[in-house]
Amino acid sequence: MSGNATVCGCATGRVCQVTSEVRRLTVKHQTFKVRSVNEGTAPQAATVHPAVLGRFLDDFTPGDVYQHPFGRTISEADSTWFTLLTCNTNQNHFNKHLAQTNPVSEGRLIVNSGLTVALVLGLSVIDMSQNAVANLGWTDIRLTHPVYVGDTIYAESTVLGVRESASRPGFGILTMRTRGLNQDGVDVVTWERSVLVPTKASGIGQDYFPTSSR
Repeated sequence: MSGNATVCGCATGRVCQVTSEVRRLTVKHQTFKVRSVNEGTAPQAATVHPAVLGRFLDDFTPGDVYQHPFGRTISEADSTWFTLLTCNTNQNHFNKHLAQTNPVSEGRLIVNSGLTVALVLGLSVIDMSQNAVANLGWTDIRLTHPVYVGDTIYAESTVLGVRESASRPGFGILTMRTRGLNQDGVDVVTWERSVLVPTKASGIGQDYFPTSSR
């Protein structure tokens, strides 16, 4: 056995070679140092990456298209719960027997359109309004195709306009067109929406993580 080898103590009882080499492993934004059992050097201080999520006004450019990363399959429980929660009494959302007489759905349960709008909005947040401080409004909401129980919904947004706010320094108005589509690529809903978004220089949505008391 060479001079820089040692017994690692693994269950096999084999002699493993352990050197004093420091190997650097990088996983996404975290860097780790792997040291041998014989190395006595103190580890370097860890790099802390601040809690920052989403985009700011500076990050958006008119014409950019964001394909939002998540899809969501709508279950019968989702649709029934939302329908009853909102006191919507239209039985095409929860009565399969009655739905057999609906020539549009051909016997399938139609998902409450309010749920469709809410879901597509939610799917867009991670890219478009994660750091927004206010919704300013929706226009031209169009339900272009029925959504049925079991459909999987995706969303995509196009930036229509970006401008700084004249009345609120450090903020600006982002206007976008968002569309929801099903697993077959068929549009099911579209709209235009405006939100109030901070700039990076404003500091809003940054440095909010509590300082450790240790």
